[in-house]
Amino acid sequence: MSSLQKRNFQSGDTIMTQGQHGDNAFMIEKGRVEILIEKEKGLVQRVGTRGAGTIIGEMALIDDEPRTATIKATEECSLLEINRKEFNRRLENSDPVMRMVMQIVLTRYRDMLSRAAILGEQSGANQPEDLEREYAEKSNAVDTFKIANEFALAIERDELSLHYQPMIDLKTGSINGFEALMRWHHPEQGDISPNVFIPIAEETGLIAKASLWAFETACKALSKFQALSDNHSDLFMSVNFSSEDFTNPQLAHELLNILNRTGIKPNNIHLEITERLLISHPTRAKETLEKCRDAGMEISIDDFGTGYSSLSYLHYYPIDILKIDRSFIKNMNEDKTAQELAKSIIALGQNMGMKIIAEGVETERDASEVRAMGCDIAQGYFFSRPQDLNSALNFVNSAEFDF
Repeated sequence: MSSLQKRNFQSGDTIMTQGQHGDNAFMIEKGRVEILIEKEKGLVQRVGTRGAGTIIGEMALIDDEPRTATIKATEECSLLEINRKEFNRRLENSDPVMRMVMQIVLTRYRDMLSRAAILGEQSGANQPEDLEREYAEKSNAVDTFKIANEFALAIERDELSLHYQPMIDLKTGSINGFEALMRWHHPEQGDISPNVFIPIAEETGLIAKASLWAFETACKALSKFQALSDNHSDLFMSVNFSSEDFTNPQLAHELLNILNRTGIKPNNIHLEITERLLISHPTRAKETLEKCRDAGMEISIDDFGTGYSSLSYLHYYPIDILKIDRSFIKNMNEDKTAQELAKSIIALGQNMGMKIIAEGVETERDASEVRAMGCDIAQGYFFSRPQDLNSALNFVNSAEFDF
């Protein structure tokens, strides 16, 4: 069962039973439960209750010991599951010091929580629940789980879409290609910002499935762009991938299968990655990127200059394109340092035989300046905002820029 699945229980239902083994915990999204401990001679002691924003069964995430209590719903409940495999994946990907501290804290947590629950019940206070809810509110954990759960459903329900932002050749003023950008329209909450759902999708591992969907959808769109006329047969599509995508050893194989199905040539594809990916999975990233590059795809580094920028990885990895982060472009007219950094990135890329793309070009002045610096391609609101497929198809036929 996925750690993101929702489970519903009616009042009186048993959620977990003392003495049984389990490999999952639950975050209570709605409702209330009671915690019961069976003692000698069949006596059952009610040691506490839990409500929305708290977690039950958490010790199953770190050991194989039997459940220490029975938990029953006292009213209609909606629970979000956290399974041990997912918890371990997150823990293993965390900072080593954090991982060590978490293991120690969690190992000690069982006895502490049991004693606190008993004392809290005796004193009339519900101290553990208060502490858990306070922490959950501060960490936005409940909202995170809700979004993750609904994003998993969004993939199945076709709530995701792609918008396409054109990339303009600064020498000719014509369109060179598009960047595909994921969008999510929630049926009740409306449009949810990618700044909200993308990080959560990456943390939960859901981004891997979403990225493959985005890649295939973008390839199908590219075939429509290219079919508009012979002049557009060389248009490229740039698709974003995260570090989580590269934990899949079959990624390159799956991308090539999609290209075969959609009839898109590999040399019309840019794989857009971040510097963080190269740091997170250096060996796997290199192997996968080399396979994609050997097949004809080009590799683009997004937001260059804002992360762990290192000349060494520009040599180590098969990189074809540097994208200058929008922050440099935005500030270069008022900030000489940003302007010089932009110039340095362009010169660096040129010396290494790479293409240079400027992001965040919002004015004609921005476009003229990055063109004068030697930038090859630009994208930004000056040319066009990201558009849905039909709007982007109309834009291709009418767009032509003169500097």
